Amino acid sequence: TQSTWGSIAAEWYQKSAEQGHSGAQYSLGVCYENGKGVEKNRGTAVEWYRKSAEQGHSGAQFNLGLCYENGKGVEKNEGTAVDWYRKAAEQGHCRAQNILKILL
Repeated sequence: TQSTWGSIAAEWYQKSAEQGHSGAQYSLGVCYENGKGVEKNRGTAVEWYRKSAEQGHSGAQFNLGLCYENGKGVEKNEGTAVDWYRKAAEQGHCRAQNILKILL
């Protein structure tokens, strides 16, 4: 079933994420944010997004910006959101670039 596959994927993401793989950290964050294969936990999603974002993963930087902009898993902070969007945009992340045009 889909939930079984989600659990298996989350388990493998977890193993890779703990070894510092930024793509797995990002994917594990997505799992936690959406409750796919793990119990939904936005705070844990933010932790994994941050680990990935700090390694330069533009998708994680963008998602972290969304979390800060909307106060999901963290206290709402538009300034911090803009900082993360800017990092993602500098790497060519189109959605981050578009949001910055609106916010700034």
